Amino acid sequence: MNFRQLRAFNMVMQHGTITSAAHHMRVSQPSVTRLIHELETALGFALFVRQGRGIVATVEARRFHQAVESAFISIERLDDLASSIRQDTIGKISVGVIPTFSVSVLPEVLGQMQKKNDKTHTVIYARNTPAIVDAVQLQQFDLGIVSRSPPYEGVHILYQTAVNYVALFPADHSLAKVSDKLDLTTMPRDQEFVTFGNVYPLEMQGMDASLSKKLQKNARYSVANLLTAAALVRETGVPAIVDPFSARMAVNNGGVMVRPLLQKLRYHIAIITRGVDTMTQDTRKLANALIDAFENDPVVRDHKNKT
Repeated sequence: MNFRQLRAFNMVMQHGTITSAAHHMRVSQPSVTRLIHELETALGFALFVRQGRGIVATVEARRFHQAVESAFISIERLDDLASSIRQDTIGKISVGVIPTFSVSVLPEVLGQMQKKNDKTHTVIYARNTPAIVDAVQLQQFDLGIVSRSPPYEGVHILYQTAVNYVALFPADHSLAKVSDKLDLTTMPRDQEFVTFGNVYPLEMQGMDASLSKKLQKNARYSVANLLTAAALVRETGVPAIVDPFSARMAVNNGGVMVRPLLQKLRYHIAIITRGVDTMTQDTRKLANALIDAFENDPVVRDHKNKT
């Protein structure tokens, strides 16, 4: 048996005649008759018998219709269920984001969307990249904004780009007063640094092993958060190598200056999701807004103009 056969049977039971059933189904009367005969063959018993110029349902048909009617009532309720699902899921987004972008790009994008009367409820989780990737894989987060170099296993990359790290110095540091690119290999032997994690730096692509070892040796402070590293530069007077977004925020707070690096040390950015097929309309809207924000950010745009 199939859905069309059951629907024809349900319509005949509801409306009393094959003619009326065909009218409500918007098909021909022979089509309904054929569907009823096919269903009787599949069931192995008669559903209707002729009485005068009409038909009447058999005892078996009336018993069978109880179950069929219940099934069709459930089908009719699917619209209500779909509406309920929309209320619960569409209009609510969970986003995992690294600390740098949790206080810069993401709030700016959400602010712009709110001005356009966007009513989406966005739940924001500030995490490190591995935790975000894991949560996106498990569909705990709808979107992730991450750093570190790809690939990111088990997720779909909606957008990725890379920019160069920069050196961040206290404003009164002698090396802050020079405007050209800083060659890290010519730094004084005793120059201390704020380093990123227990290695310098974790996942910084393009750094020579000997240079990394030198900077690690002179590590005065070691943190796993680039925003904290930028703040330490201002408060302790010890320079750091940070991503350009954290550097920009630090400069806006005053007391520090940025110098570009001669070495091409890559800072990766990516927007990830579990899969395009898992994204709601609101998730896609936010993802597109984030991509536009990165593409139009002076840090990314200037980098692309230089490469």
